[in-house]
Amino acid sequence: MASKVLAKVYRGDVVESVHRGHYVIIDGEGRELASEGSPKTVTFIRSAAKPFQVLPCITSGAADAAGFSEEEIALACASHSGEARHVRIAQLMLERIGLSEIHLRCGTHLPFYDKEAERMQRAGEYPTQLHNNCSGKHAAMLALAKHIGADITSYDAGENPVQKEILNAVAAITEVPAAKIKTAIDGCAAPNFALPLVAMARGFMNLISPPEHFTRELKAACGRVVSAMVKNPELIGGTERLDTLLMQAAEGRIISKVGAEGVWLCGVLPSERYPSGLAIGLKVEDGDDRRARPVASVAILKRLGLIAEDALPDLSPMPIKNRRGDTVGSVFSGEFAL
Repeated sequence: MASKVLAKVYRGDVVESVHRGHYVIIDGEGRELASEGSPKTVTFIRSAAKPFQVLPCITSGAADAAGFSEEEIALACASHSGEARHVRIAQLMLERIGLSEIHLRCGTHLPFYDKEAERMQRAGEYPTQLHNNCSGKHAAMLALAKHIGADITSYDAGENPVQKEILNAVAAITEVPAAKIKTAIDGCAAPNFALPLVAMARGFMNLISPPEHFTRELKAACGRVVSAMVKNPELIGGTERLDTLLMQAAEGRIISKVGAEGVWLCGVLPSERYPSGLAIGLKVEDGDDRRARPVASVAILKRLGLIAEDALPDLSPMPIKNRRGDTVGSVFSGEFAL
C-alpha cells in the first residue's frame, strides 16, 4: 500500500514539502479500527521500546530489590531532556544499586532541553552520561544485571543475559517470536528491535490491558509501567518534549512514547468512550521528528476526542517562522480516516 500523507508544509499558500508515512489504530479486542499506508511496515521501534525494555527489571524483582520508586520506573521509560530533575533521578537510580555514572554505557550528549544546554555551555559545564536521554533505561538495565548476576561491564551487548531477557520481553508483549525480531544497535549503544508497526501498537495495547495469558508477574509489571508514565508525564520527556505535552493535554487518558526516526506509539486507557482502550502506532516515512510527527499525533488525538480542540496550538497546525520570528507558513496534518 502507498504511504499516507501525514503532514503538508505550506509557505504562504503553496505546499513546499510533504511528509508521508503509516499509522494504525487498534482496540483491546485486536480489531483494526483505522489505518492508512502500510501498518505491516517493518521498522525499528527505537526509544518507543523503553516501556517494554524495563519490564524484565520489574518482573525479575530487580526494581524492588533496588527500591526503585514510581518516578524511577518512569525515568526508565523516558527519553528525557536532561533537565536537573532527570539527572538527579538517574543518579539516584545508580546510587541505589551501588554504581555510578561511569558504569553507564549510553554515551554523552548535551541535554535535549535547549535552555539547559545553553546554560551549561555558558557556565563551562560538560554533559555526562546522566544527561543522555536514555540514562534511566540504562540504569534499569544495570539494576537487572546486578540482580541476575550478569556482567555489568557488557550489559548492553546482545549476548548478555540482560539483553536476552529484554528481547524475550519485547517478543512477549508484541506477540512476535524472538527469532523473527531483527536487532541492530540504537543511538544509546543498546540493541533495538525491528517490528511491524501494527505489532508495536499491539505491544502498547497489551501494556495498558494485559491479556489473560500473561503471567501474573508480567501483568503487574505492565500496570506499574503504565501507572508510572501516567503519573509522571514530565519525566517521560520534559519541558517542550512531545510525550510530556501530549500526556499533559490528555489529562491522564493516554501514555505516549516517541522513538527516533519518526516513530510514535500511544496507548489510550480504557474509558466510557473506549471501553477496551486503544493503541496507536505511527511512522513518518522520511524519519521526520520535528514537523510531521507532532502535527500528526496532535491531529489524531483531537479526532479521537482525547485532547481538546484548542489544545497545543503551537504544535498542530505548526507555525513556520523566518529568522526574524515572523510566521510565514504552517504545517498542517493530513486527513485521517478515523
